[in-house]
Amino acid sequence: MAHVIEPATSGRAKCRGCGRKIPKDEPRFGERFPNPYGEGEATLWFHPSCAAYKRPEPLLETLRADPTVVENGAALLAASEFGLEHRRLPRIDGAQRSPTGRARCRCCRDLIAKDDWRIALVFFDEARFQPSGFIHAPCAGDYFGTTDLIERVRHFSPELEPRELEALQALIAD
Repeated sequence: MAHVIEPATSGRAKCRGCGRKIPKDEPRFGERFPNPYGEGEATLWFHPSCAAYKRPEPLLETLRADPTVVENGAALLAASEFGLEHRRLPRIDGAQRSPTGRARCRCCRDLIAKDDWRIALVFFDEARFQPSGFIHAPCAGDYFGTTDLIERVRHFSPELEPRELEALQALIAD
């Protein structure tokens, strides 16, 4: 069962990482695994950048064989390796301001106050991403082992404006 990078054939598939459609003829990464409901195999489709951020290990298997299979293969390879080096980075699912003060930080266990920045987390389990809580932005360095994560946050929170990303980066770097 080899994973695959190929052009999208129809434009109907949605990326399992970000939930957005993969346009026709754009490169997509297919993670293959045994079909849990029958014979054969099943494939999960990702944008290559989403796979680098959320499924680094299977993407690395494919890119190490031939990094030129996608146009930005070297950058995807580096992002995937960084995700493996910091094992919690693939859990990032974007950032937002807390709408209530009821969520607890998975790092320090304190409540995340209303309107404070928080980073959403997901776990990959049984071929799907399961929501798994939040962390305070200032706890990011302790939780992830690095403060170099704003590109991942930007990727999964495209609605954030540059000034919001700067404010979030300042909190993460503290």
